[in-house]
Amino acid sequence: MRLSTLGLLVALACGLGLFWTPRVATGQQPGKVYRIGFLSLWSPPAPSQPDGQQRSPFFQPFWQEMRQWGWIEGQNIVMEARWADRQFERLPALATELVQLQVDLIVAAATFEIEAAKQATSTIPIVMVNSLDAVQTGLVASLSHPGANVTGTTALGMDTWEKRLEVLKETVPGSAPIAVLWCPAGPAADAPGQPSARNVEDMRLIAERLGVTLQGLEVRGPDDYERAFAAASSERAKAMFVRICYFDKPFGFNVQRLVDIAAKHRLPAIYNSREFVQLGGLMSYGPSGPDGLRNAATYVAQILQGASPAALSVGQATKFELVLNLKTAQALGITIPPAVLQRADEVIR
Repeated sequence: MRLSTLGLLVALACGLGLFWTPRVATGQQPGKVYRIGFLSLWSPPAPSQPDGQQRSPFFQPFWQEMRQWGWIEGQNIVMEARWADRQFERLPALATELVQLQVDLIVAAATFEIEAAKQATSTIPIVMVNSLDAVQTGLVASLSHPGANVTGTTALGMDTWEKRLEVLKETVPGSAPIAVLWCPAGPAADAPGQPSARNVEDMRLIAERLGVTLQGLEVRGPDDYERAFAAASSERAKAMFVRICYFDKPFGFNVQRLVDIAAKHRLPAIYNSREFVQLGGLMSYGPSGPDGLRNAATYVAQILQGASPAALSVGQATKFELVLNLKTAQALGITIPPAVLQRADEVIR
């Protein structure tokens, strides 16, 4: 390859953000210990050591990646973790608490947490671990130019919807329809209180490609869950696709309730995150938690080295995980196909 051509390719790659900055913590102030906050809607994982939550294996991928950049936990960086125990109403206060601690940066687990952190501060950098379509939900202006103080990694709906339907169809074969649980859409909707027309069309096209018939069930609040699952059962749906809209706040309160109602109606359901499966749901397919934490560490390191979050392009989740609960499958009388079992990243027995 001619040198002039090689130089042009390198320039283009740099302009597109394909090369990370060197893994050296050049932005460190000698002797300073940087403090980062971590905000999650979920419950804290059990610590592997008695000295705090940040020692949990949950954070290992994050700290492993940070070390590659020269940031060592307890030496030049520490974490303040805040967990809402699945109580959405606690998130704003926890986000404000992190701001009052004057953390240098906030790592926010998903869309609810990012919204709370964004409301609490417009100046402290916020790094998204795995948000739901950050542009559609209004968290950033665009993927290439997020603007303001938020950047990180996002997952687009189309990245996961087709795979979830595919896995569900393979696990529960048959000609009966698959029910889709819709929540009322938020600011990105085409009409207040209605699912986005773009989302409905996307799901329809995916279903056509897979040869699946969909039964749409809109849910406007937690009291509608029972009605929706009962309707799916009465119309002989073979399974339920639970599409969670994270800007619809009631869903943040009712994870266990959704799982319990699905079990009551003996309806196999697929969810977007492993937390549902850990609480008794049949299966989930969504962005990898460990991979999201590694990606977040890369953004954190760059920002601590002096990069502006407004200038760091938002990345898209590229690694997804399939989680299965064999206890639930047995209770539902379902045999998970060997091909699906082999693809699972985690199996709860």
